[in-house]
Amino acid sequence: MTDELARMRDRLASRVITATRTRSDLVRAALRAVPRHLFLPGLPPEAAYRDDAIVTKRDADGQGISSSSQPAIMAIMLDQLDLAPGQRVLEIGAGTGYNAALIAHIVGPSGQVVTVDIDADTAEAARAHLADAGYPDVTVVCADGAGGYPACAPYDRVIATVGVSDLARAWLEQVTPDARIVVPLDLRGTQLSVLFGQTSSGHWTSMSLVPCGFMRMRGSLAGPERTVPLQPGLSVLLPDGVRLADGQELDAGALAAVLAEAPAVQDTDVRAGSNQVFWGMGLWLAAREPRMCRMNEELPVGAGGRRRGTRRSVLARAPLRGRGWRTTLGMLDSGGIAILTGSQVAPAPGQAPGALALSAAGFGPHGTVLAAELAAHVREWREAGQPAAAGLRVDAFPREASDAPDLTGDDLVIDRADTRFVVHHT
Repeated sequence: MTDELARMRDRLASRVITATRTRSDLVRAALRAVPRHLFLPGLPPEAAYRDDAIVTKRDADGQGISSSSQPAIMAIMLDQLDLAPGQRVLEIGAGTGYNAALIAHIVGPSGQVVTVDIDADTAEAARAHLADAGYPDVTVVCADGAGGYPACAPYDRVIATVGVSDLARAWLEQVTPDARIVVPLDLRGTQLSVLFGQTSSGHWTSMSLVPCGFMRMRGSLAGPERTVPLQPGLSVLLPDGVRLADGQELDAGALAAVLAEAPAVQDTDVRAGSNQVFWGMGLWLAAREPRMCRMNEELPVGAGGRRRGTRRSVLARAPLRGRGWRTTLGMLDSGGIAILTGSQVAPAPGQAPGALALSAAGFGPHGTVLAAELAAHVREWREAGQPAAAGLRVDAFPREASDAPDLTGDDLVIDRADTRFVVHHT
C-alpha cells in the first residue's frame, strides 16, 4: 500500500472517530487498519475514503439493493455491538465485505465471523475482497439471512447491515444467553439502529438506539415496506405496502404528475433541526398516521461531489439532505400527497444552529387538506415537547409471549411474523 493510500485511510478514520465519538479502542484500531479501497475496487481511492455510503448494486428499477455503508454508521453500530477478541459474530448482509473485515480485525484469530448475503454475486465479490485485504478466514455464505447460519452457532453477537422489520426466530435461537444483537429496525418508515439485549423474563429490550438509514432486507424476512419509483431518482416509501390507507393502490404515474404542479403550502410556525424532524416527528407520525410515507430523491453526482445535469430537485427543501440525496416525510392518499419542507432560519436565543422553519406542501386534489392535516401533526408534536429518539425504548416480545406490558395511546405497536415490537418513551 502506498503512503498516500495509508494517509487517506487514516484521515477517514480520524474524521469518523471524531464525528461519532467512537468509544471502543478496538473499533478505532480496526478503522485505521482495514483498507476500504480494496472493498471498492471499481472506485477511485479518494472516493472510497470519503465518509459516504456507496451503492454497489441496483435492481431493474434503479433502486439500490446493496452498498458499502457509510463508515460513520458502521463505527457507531460496532460500538453498540461491544465486540471483543475471541467472539463469534454473525453478520446479516455481506455487502462489499468491509464491515465483516472490521469485525474480523476486532475479534482476531481466536474469534469467528460469518457473513450472509442473499445474492450469489455479492457474496462471491465479498469473499474475494476479504481475501485481498488479508481476511480470508471470514466465512461468507450465500443464503437468505433470515435463517442465520446454524453450522457455526452459537454466536456471541449478531449484527444486520440491512434494514429489518423483524427479529428472525433463527437469530434468537442461534445466540448465547448473554448475546447482543444490533439491527437497523424499520419502524413504519423511520429507522433506528437498536442494540438489543435479553431480559430475565426472556424478551429482548433496547440498550441503546441511534438514528440510521439502510437499504431494506430482501428474502423471507422482507417487511411490508415498499419503495415505488416515481421518476428517475425519485421514489416514495410506503411503510405498509402499496395499498394505501384509503384502500386504493398507489398510482405512481398520477403521483409523479401532481408533484410537477404548484403546491398548496401550510406554514406550521414550528422550528426544529433536521434530525429532530426525521426521527422525532417521524416516530410521532408512525404512531398516529396510517397515511404516513417517506419521499427520497437521489441526485446524479459527479466524481468531484457536484451535482450533474439540470433536472429540478423535487425535494430541494427537504429537511434531511446530504451529498446527492434528499429525504422528507409526508402523508399520502389516492387524491394527493403532502410533504414536509424546511427553510433555514437564524437560531432563536439558546437554540443550536441549523434550525428549520417547517411547512407542509400539498399536491393533488387532496393536497390542501393533506397539507393542513400534516401541519396539525407537526404542531401537536411541538405541543408534546417535540419527543425524539432520546428516552425511547423498544421491547421485542415473541409473538406467543404473555408478558407484554399494558399499552397506552402513545405506544407504537408493530406486529411482525415472529415479534411484537412495543416502542415507547420511558
